[in-house]
Amino acid sequence: MSVLLIQPPHWLPTMPHLALPTLTAHLRAYGIETEQLDLNIETFDTLLTQPYLEGALARVRERPPRNVPPTAIARILAQAPQVIGRVEPAKDALRDSRFFDPRTSRQAFLTLVQGLELASLPFHPAAVQFTTFTPPVPEDSSAALLDVIADSERNPFLTLFRDTFLPRILESQPDLIGISIPTLGQMLGAMTLGYLIKEADLRCHVTIGGPHVSMLRELLPRTPKLFDLFDSAVVFSGEGALLRLAELVDSASVPQPDLSQIPNLIYRDKGIVRSTPLEALPEPRPCERPNFGAPDFDGLPLHSYLSPSPVLPLLSSHGCYYGKCAFCNVGYGGPDRFHPLDPELVVEQMLFLHRKHGARHFFFADEALTPRTLRILSDRLANVEPTLHWCGCARFDPGLTPDLLNHMSQGGCRMLLFGLETAAGTTIERMHKHTQPATMSRILRDSVKAGIWNHTFFFFGFPGETMDAAQETVNFVYAHQDAIHSASPGAFLLERYAPAEREPEVYGISRVMADPKRDLAIYFDYEVVTGLNEAMAERLVSLLVDVLPEKAFGQYYITDVYRLLYASNLWENGQPLPLWLA
Repeated sequence: MSVLLIQPPHWLPTMPHLALPTLTAHLRAYGIETEQLDLNIETFDTLLTQPYLEGALARVRERPPRNVPPTAIARILAQAPQVIGRVEPAKDALRDSRFFDPRTSRQAFLTLVQGLELASLPFHPAAVQFTTFTPPVPEDSSAALLDVIADSERNPFLTLFRDTFLPRILESQPDLIGISIPTLGQMLGAMTLGYLIKEADLRCHVTIGGPHVSMLRELLPRTPKLFDLFDSAVVFSGEGALLRLAELVDSASVPQPDLSQIPNLIYRDKGIVRSTPLEALPEPRPCERPNFGAPDFDGLPLHSYLSPSPVLPLLSSHGCYYGKCAFCNVGYGGPDRFHPLDPELVVEQMLFLHRKHGARHFFFADEALTPRTLRILSDRLANVEPTLHWCGCARFDPGLTPDLLNHMSQGGCRMLLFGLETAAGTTIERMHKHTQPATMSRILRDSVKAGIWNHTFFFFGFPGETMDAAQETVNFVYAHQDAIHSASPGAFLLERYAPAEREPEVYGISRVMADPKRDLAIYFDYEVVTGLNEAMAERLVSLLVDVLPEKAFGQYYITDVYRLLYASNLWENGQPLPLWLA
């Protein structure tokens, strides 16, 4: 029995996504031969090569894309020879110590941005960018996806996958292929993989899973044609279901095994899409979990990620220990569960991964790290040599005392990502955030005194928010410009399964406007009873971004991974942390 797990392209090729290493560790612990293929970094690494860019340049010259201004095409063609010649050295510069030379890494980053622009131009309006992917069609429309899947003129992944990655998949001859889809932006890549595997008539079972699939669990049964591209979909936690699916596929003596016995599965049977009961999967059979249950990164090209040293993701918990915010769909509408891991075990995972891969930087992908976990991590890591640097998301929890924050800094915490969201008391109450502006202020100032990089997320336009309330958030941010090192402003999104989407009238939403053509939608347009509407909120974000000071070395702010590495390097060299609004 062999399993191949694949991560389709998304963005930020700076560290592996946690899904594949977690599933790989689980399956290998049960003796199942498992291979993992991260097509995110491999796609970026292929696009940003001299041969690929030369091919893109030839294609643009032969057939200039329509609906692109001639001046833009002329600019890209004029800079193409230099970009093509510099692209490989630019990747190398971001993978070694030159990353920390601000001028060198800035030029390298700009070269890669220009390379992706050239690589994407033949497929306009599709565009692969460093931080996002612009699809040629809406990825939340099954009809649009099916229409573009086999179109080599519009689908930037089709020829690339067929020529570069499909031969490797066919050579491995897996019995089961699992495609992870954490985000909406991976739908086209994932469906293209399914199409090519089925077109090649590879005799294996293809399943999809991940957070985005869990959000589509009520919609996939209504789109039976998508099941031409895959055989089943796992919703919610994948470890137990994937293990049982692998065992069933392996033991099946018929081409189509009976999938009805696996809970949390969506599959097509004799033309009808069926769903098995959504329930808590039973605990897997006891087994010896090697390596302290750490994710298994073996087989991933850790040297290829665009960072100067490995940054590895980890979890210290599943779910959110607060879990009541009205704008958040944590749990994707499933059972409200929070499962903390043993912090002592998490430390052992960090130490093991450091010994095995040389990793000194860890990114906790938790919804929010608990104060208890932060204290135990810091206790255990304070005297570790060399220092392990880490970051993660945190609430403005009163438990983040000055003593704890200082202790965290001593234990290697280099950055905290805070969900500020809003500083207006009325909006805080309406969204059930239950934070206090005074507490937020105290924690930000205590954190910066401890030498921790503070990143904040905030947004405008939660239903009912007035212009005056939005201004309170802006005033708070500017009043704390001496304690904020970076930020991500945005506009409110009405997301499937968030409390505000499930009970819109409770939160002042007068109408949710679902587009029937977008039958896989997880975001919705809406109208509010009072306050800022969508357009006004987006306008506020644009106005704020326009007046922000330009960063001389903005490449360090482009991803959380780069911010962590930048903050760690400054700390090790005794240099001050630069302020966001300076």
